[in-house]
Amino acid sequence: MYEFTSREIKELSFRLDGLFVPKNEQSNEPFYVVEVQFQPDENLYYRVFTELFIFLKQYKPTHQWRVVVIYPSRRIEREQPLNFRELFPRVTRIYLDELGEAASDSLGVNVVKLVIEREKTAPKQAKRLIEQAQAQITDETTKRNLIDLIETIIVYKLPQKSREEIQAMFGLSELKQTKVYQEAQEEGEKKAKLKAIPRLMQLGLSGEMIAEGLDLPGQVVQQAARLFGQQNVMAFIELLQHQRSLFSPQDLADLAELIEPLPDKIEDLSEAIAQWCKQDGHSPQRQAWRDLVSGKVNAMVEELLATNLASLETLEPSVNKANLQQAIE
Repeated sequence: MYEFTSREIKELSFRLDGLFVPKNEQSNEPFYVVEVQFQPDENLYYRVFTELFIFLKQYKPTHQWRVVVIYPSRRIEREQPLNFRELFPRVTRIYLDELGEAASDSLGVNVVKLVIEREKTAPKQAKRLIEQAQAQITDETTKRNLIDLIETIIVYKLPQKSREEIQAMFGLSELKQTKVYQEAQEEGEKKAKLKAIPRLMQLGLSGEMIAEGLDLPGQVVQQAARLFGQQNVMAFIELLQHQRSLFSPQDLADLAELIEPLPDKIEDLSEAIAQWCKQDGHSPQRQAWRDLVSGKVNAMVEELLATNLASLETLEPSVNKANLQQAIE
């Protein structure tokens, strides 16, 4: 016997962080959702599949999906077969303690396994991984980031030792004094500062305040703000074109009315979009817009690092008010 009924479903805001999408849109390779789970969680598969299917609904990807969950051991997993048994054929579960010799030479796998390494053997394993990273990785920024990650893991595993003691233990003090390492570190710090600019702008800080707080030239902040604003507008146009179902007829009318009196300036258009997305009832559009923007931030930062600032001053914007209005119509 069944009872016919209906229930309200409250949709929360979710974000897929471990998302790997094929670079070639035409390939037959699947996209992967990857989760690393080191603590028992009865709700893990409920959350993963909820996020996955909301993603499928909003983005309608052209690739099939796969899920990968990494556990330290089987005893951590909470399978929940009642509701998800039919989906598990597309889920790969990796148990680090069962990988054996096949993965013993994998730098990436062994860095993850370092998290569950016993305290007694962790320093020796970390030293071996640092030596392996120095020998195998040619990109200095990637090498620095990986060594910093290994160092951070050991700091948490050996709380009785200071970071300086750990650096001395692994010979990192001398490594961090080399010119190559310091140049990679400076580039990483500069990237982090550039990524912070749009967030600080959203908080209402002026260009002068951001330049002073991040210790960056005002010209750099100004050009970064312009590029990020342009990216914001382009991402919103993409949202209007490819996820139009997120917008009701009233939303489109309100946007048209909002944009009409504005000057054809990227900064004003970007700010208007941000304020509209912050309004009550626009959470789905705001999250989808942010997802699109965040996926392009790294490219923007690389462009800023590689481009002559003088050339940016004469560069015409690749998007304008008319493009935005056409997408709204």
